[in-house]
Amino acid sequence: MPDQPSFFQKVYDVAIQIPHGRVTSYGAIAAFLGSKGSARMVGWAMNSSKNLPQNLPAHRVVNRNGLLSGKRHFGGQDTMKELLESEGIVVEDDKIVNFMDCFWDPLLEL
Repeated sequence: MPDQPSFFQKVYDVAIQIPHGRVTSYGAIAAFLGSKGSARMVGWAMNSSKNLPQNLPAHRVVNRNGLLSGKRHFGGQDTMKELLESEGIVVEDDKIVNFMDCFWDPLLEL
């Protein structure tokens, strides 16, 4: 029987598909993976992604309200915001403006 991918790897497989200029939430990824109550585990996976050899767009994963709750893991106070703004996403007070307009739901998109 082949090895099954870890939960973290499944999270990364979803996150890598988030389109440029779109965002999703920890909970949306967890729900897509059939682990609706595992949003915090998705957050841990995103935090661990900085150790991966490939560049994962972890900045595109935010909390369910569009808050940049993981911003402290990006090295600089405004790095996550700057990455999102470079993709055309408007951020004010660490929250995505018009969050639902740029929300990408893997349950609907994949």
